[in-house]
Amino acid sequence: MDTRDQHGRTSTSRSRLLVAGGALAALGLTAGLATPLNPAPQQAHAKGGKKTLTVAVAQSVDSLSPFLAQRLLSTSIHRLTYEYLTNYDPKDNHTVPGFATEWKPSADKLTWTYTIRSDSKWSDGKKATAEDAAWTFNKIMSKEGTATANSNFVTNFKKVTAPSPTRLVIELKKPQSTMAALDVPIVPKHVWEKVDDLSKFNNDKDFPVVGNGPFVLSDFKVDRYVRLKANKDFWRGAPKFDELVFKTYKDQDAAVAALKKGEVSFVAGQPALTPAQANGLKGEADIKVNNGPGRRFFAIATNPGARTRDGKKFGDGHPALLDKRVRQALFLSVDRKTIVDKVFQGNAVEGAGYIPPRFSEYAWQPSADQKLAYDPKRAASLLDKAGYKKNGDGKRVGKDGKPLDFRILCHATDPNDKAVGKYLKEWWGDLGIGLKVNCLDDVSVPWYAGEYDLAFDGWSVNPDPDFVLGIHTCAALPEKAKESAATDNFICDKKFDALYEKQLAEYDPAKRAAIVRQMQSWLYDSGYMNVMAYPNAVEAYRTDQIKSVTTMPEAAGNIYGQDGYWSWWSATPASGDGNSDGGGSTGVIIGIAVAAAVVVGGGALIALRRRSTAEDRE
Repeated sequence: MDTRDQHGRTSTSRSRLLVAGGALAALGLTAGLATPLNPAPQQAHAKGGKKTLTVAVAQSVDSLSPFLAQRLLSTSIHRLTYEYLTNYDPKDNHTVPGFATEWKPSADKLTWTYTIRSDSKWSDGKKATAEDAAWTFNKIMSKEGTATANSNFVTNFKKVTAPSPTRLVIELKKPQSTMAALDVPIVPKHVWEKVDDLSKFNNDKDFPVVGNGPFVLSDFKVDRYVRLKANKDFWRGAPKFDELVFKTYKDQDAAVAALKKGEVSFVAGQPALTPAQANGLKGEADIKVNNGPGRRFFAIATNPGARTRDGKKFGDGHPALLDKRVRQALFLSVDRKTIVDKVFQGNAVEGAGYIPPRFSEYAWQPSADQKLAYDPKRAASLLDKAGYKKNGDGKRVGKDGKPLDFRILCHATDPNDKAVGKYLKEWWGDLGIGLKVNCLDDVSVPWYAGEYDLAFDGWSVNPDPDFVLGIHTCAALPEKAKESAATDNFICDKKFDALYEKQLAEYDPAKRAAIVRQMQSWLYDSGYMNVMAYPNAVEAYRTDQIKSVTTMPEAAGNIYGQDGYWSWWSATPASGDGNSDGGGSTGVIIGIAVAAAVVVGGGALIALRRRSTAEDRE
């Protein structure tokens, strides 16, 4: 559910483990108006004086706490301000050192030892050590209001210790294949141990916020901007821009207009530009449009019955959706080709499996016999067999005589949701099914409450698929009714859980990928998740402000919402070399010419720990 941002975890990436059989040890690798009291960045600039890079975004920040944040914007900020144990090479996503310089397992693969770099320090001058990492992981394991964002990483942890400032040891209950893909922001113990209640701490009161990433969070105004300053002492080298600003625009046309005027340096979209917006930018001087394969999917999620971890049911999801035949009938009456051609105008790939084609080692396609292609006649037959036949008025009714009517949650700021909603009303109406497209600024409230039947959904998928698969396990369900949790749409199935545990414990890359494909096959057959498309990443920036920037992957990929900090850390001001010393990769000048671009998604401000929604989650 973005970004869901997931749903809204933005957001963060997992690495592909470069491990095979006994060669495990080889893994070791060395917005608004400004006032005098409330100044907001208004004009982007890169020439003379302070060099500022301003990024126009559509999402709201759900939380600035790494323990709670799930939206793509929020998790992207954490990627920039905190180090993770490992990072991912922008070229091909392989694992590279981060806070840890190397990592290796014991012979039984149940103990992992990480060498923590000695040249990282917190922005308040204190040394960053293995003790900070141990405290972070132990705090998530304690579940003291800290398990919202990253609990899946530590579920299998038995013990985490820091025998020395440069040595972190993690003991496991059983083998875990994601140990070089622990995408958890490491926080400074000396700051966070003073927080009384981490479940309510939003990390947005005292600035600058202490971190050890390439940027330091220096200011924040809700739904207006997030300001970060370059960390001159970052171990990899300081960014070349002095300041990075994420400026909020609820109207994406206004954001595009700001780009044309030079008020912002970059437009990320919601999370992409619409075809009309991209076309309108093509002829503009000093503007380049980047159109690359995306890391997101766009889907319809069904509500199979909201429940807590102990089985208590809540919400008012339609009982008809408990029947797989009904879910598959809806699946069979969605024309993905029309959605790609008419809504995305060709800037997307037809959906199927849960993992986008960009991650080829895990991507999955159904066989010819398994494929649930657009087939209204077959859909009608399934509905008949499920006991929902048409009456004299052409409406599907159940045995109780009630018409088969559904509600679908839609993001009010997302033209994509609205456009597809119109098609669904037509297609499902032909089947005799009624549909109410319920467009809201904040879909999180009914979603967490289980008060919906269907919802437009989507996630930014990481190189390692563990997280997005884990949100469909029973362990991801909320502990209490209507409480925020890692679950996407309340799926809980023993067979899926067994496959999840199996892939998590499998170190052989080929065998693990085969299990991941099995899991996608199960999701597809179940009808719980109808992946309609994989949208391209379509974004634009000013070449008179940004000389070069790195996409991920470098050959053709996205700039905003990367599995790392490469784009903004490497970005070079158009005025020439930045005035920061050290660091910085030779940024790759990107801009694949496009005739049209992908549609937008949207996100509204949500309260702390509410559901990340379709375009929000990393």
